[in-house]
Amino acid sequence: MDQLAALATFVRVVETGSLSKAARSLPSSLTSVSRQLSALEQHFGTQFVRRTTRRLTLTDEGRMLYERAKAVLAELKQVEAALSANRQEPTGRLRISAPTLIGRALIAPLLAEFLRLYPSVSIDLQLVDRAVDMLEEDIHVALRIGHLPDSQHIVRRLTDIQMIVCAAPFYLKQRGTPVTPAELSGHDCLAFSEAPGVGEWRFGREARSQSNTAISARLWVNSLDALVLAAEQGAGVVRVPSWLVKRELSAGRLVRILKDFEPPAAPLNVLFQSARLASPKTRVFADYLVERWRRLDPFGSRPTRSSVTDAPLAERS
Repeated sequence: MDQLAALATFVRVVETGSLSKAARSLPSSLTSVSRQLSALEQHFGTQFVRRTTRRLTLTDEGRMLYERAKAVLAELKQVEAALSANRQEPTGRLRISAPTLIGRALIAPLLAEFLRLYPSVSIDLQLVDRAVDMLEEDIHVALRIGHLPDSQHIVRRLTDIQMIVCAAPFYLKQRGTPVTPAELSGHDCLAFSEAPGVGEWRFGREARSQSNTAISARLWVNSLDALVLAAEQGAGVVRVPSWLVKRELSAGRLVRILKDFEPPAAPLNVLFQSARLASPKTRVFADYLVERWRRLDPFGSRPTRSSVTDAPLAERS
């Protein structure tokens, strides 16, 4: 007796509610279905199904076998899918979503080499400053900043992003240096936003002490690059990721302020659908991105072993 085939037949009998319906859906003969069910009961030495002229009912042992058999067959399908994926050459269209600035400055420069390595893959890079719905929008890989709620997506942490407040030295000389977040109300702030409105910046090192501080913004821009340029020219105080102004700080064109009030760094994660279901193109891109990120170190500080998963996806699935 082929036990897996017999278990699959048994599950189909239970789900269809009759031997004849199970035979038609497999497809198989009624005699074959009946023979497999009998062989299964004989092998385990117990009755799984009570047969009457009008219906089939499960015994307690039958209910237990049904639940276990479903789990075994589902796991087998997942293993088969993973093994099949590993044998396939990466091919097809890969849809990637990333925050605008990170995507443009850090992800886009990596794509030419990836396309040379995998000539059968094409890429659709979407730069959007919102959390995409990966299933709804058919996104294979997404970069997302911040702590993530529990989900069925696989998450690989690339690094941490620290938001800082800074301004040009001559602006601070003219207007004074704020020593607490509350003093920002007396300064010209440069705010990142899609539309003008009421601006708030978050401060506080501990979760319990974090709070939003209202800012007085004179310039609203939906581009962090433009805000940094305006801050360099003395337009006011700006709040940006530290990696974006690394050179400006080193050169003294900007000065970091309110450091004692900065909130904890937020993780930058790469998300993709379950490794067991991910296609080869998704798997190789995620491994490629993590490896290049570690080697190029775009934020200027080597991530610790705990911040980037070492094992490639092919080894973790």
